[in-house]
Amino acid sequence: MSRLFARGRQVSRRLMRWDSGSALVEFAISLPLLVVLVVGIFDFGGAFNQKQILNNAAREGARFGASQPTNDLCTACTATPGSVDAIRYLVDSYLLAAHVNDCGLSSAAAPTAGPPWAYTANTGCAGTLTLTIDRGYSASGALNSCPAVAEVIGGVTIYAYCTKVTIAYPYQSHFNNVIQLVSPGATFASVPLINTNATAVNMD
Repeated sequence: MSRLFARGRQVSRRLMRWDSGSALVEFAISLPLLVVLVVGIFDFGGAFNQKQILNNAAREGARFGASQPTNDLCTACTATPGSVDAIRYLVDSYLLAAHVNDCGLSSAAAPTAGPPWAYTANTGCAGTLTLTIDRGYSASGALNSCPAVAEVIGGVTIYAYCTKVTIAYPYQSHFNNVIQLVSPGATFASVPLINTNATAVNMD
């Protein structure tokens, strides 16, 4: 009888060792998948939050620009109009207030030609932030990249010019660092651009 109990204890110990070994193997296999999943969720959530902030910044810039006078605009400017530069500073202030790295937008050199006017900044960022401001004028005096807002009055089509603010922001992603745990050799853009824009009809 004692031999039978001893034999049973030996079998139980072997089964326990086998169970712990298989659990370790299962954990080793599932850990990379878990890490990729967690980092993916973190990255997507961060990008989504960043997109919302950029949407609001572009919207505020477009609204502010639409309320500014258009008498400082020209069809072939050699210097950035004051109203355009004011939009740049407002967008920059919004980003900083939302605790988003502005990549040095506040100190970026003003574009010397326009419209549209494009500011680029890459100080302290993994990529280049581009802020493009289009107040609706092109060299020909027609609508440029703003959507045409037209009203027919007495058989004449009247166009309302717009202010359009476009932001391309370099988002620092960490997903590329972990995707290779699951698929060696796979690559993912480590600094994808988040693009957004907003348009408002000029009041002046």
